[in-house]
Amino acid sequence: MASTGSAPARTRRRLVARPAAWLIWGVVAFFFVNLAGVIGSVLVSSFGNRWYDTWFPQEFTTKWYGQSWQEFGLFQVLVVTLEVSLLVVGISVLIGVPAAWVLARYSFPGRRLLYLLFLLPILMPPITYGIPLATVLYKYGFAGHLSGVVLANLVPSVPFVILTMTPFIEQIDPALERAARMCGAGTRQIFVRILAPLLTPGILAASILVLVRTVGMFELTFLTAGPDSQTLVVALYYSMSAAGIRAQQSIDAMAVMYTTMMLVLLVIALRFVNPTQLVARVREDID
Repeated sequence: MASTGSAPARTRRRLVARPAAWLIWGVVAFFFVNLAGVIGSVLVSSFGNRWYDTWFPQEFTTKWYGQSWQEFGLFQVLVVTLEVSLLVVGISVLIGVPAAWVLARYSFPGRRLLYLLFLLPILMPPITYGIPLATVLYKYGFAGHLSGVVLANLVPSVPFVILTMTPFIEQIDPALERAARMCGAGTRQIFVRILAPLLTPGILAASILVLVRTVGMFELTFLTAGPDSQTLVVALYYSMSAAGIRAQQSIDAMAVMYTTMMLVLLVIALRFVNPTQLVARVREDID
């Protein structure tokens, strides 16, 4: 016989939501299912052999990766991708960090307008300014070479560095810089001995962001690259659209290598950068 002081029986909670919420969650689930299906089919195809009108290949092999590596000259493509990325990262940091310091430390007429101009290459689709930019680079002989690809990718990369570094610089107490000036330090010494050690996390975060964007940038690289200056994403496009008969599995293997590279870079970027902070920063400066 149950005692009178016993707790009431627990009632089961029912999952209740509005029809609009169920519709939104259904659309989101449908999107991710389709995304997983597309990625999964490419991944299975890159390992498949003798795959005809069946859900799964009859055999699995890794030969398509070796064939893709040899057929598309991926070693040279990866070297070019690495060269372009490192050059863009280095030049962007050298330009963007001092520019972010000026924007964070000084108030002058047109400061907000200048900041907005720096943000335009990020807010606008690259193709909108990529075509006139490529025209100018071809006119002066830069396009079609490694230098043209680097110059084109600097246009959105420098604003990325400025956008990332400005909050880091604003968090540093200006009293440190004033004390250093009182002790006789110049601007260069302040940058090298005081600001650089404090800004190392921000510089690392900005460099990773620029690296991810440069490796994944298709429009600007496609418009300015030549036969010997193609990055991996452009080489993947040409391998799909070039004339001739190619095994689809080798192209899928190339796509898997590119996707894996981007996933690794994104995981590293998210380890050091919070995207919500960057979005909040953009909205704050625009408002």
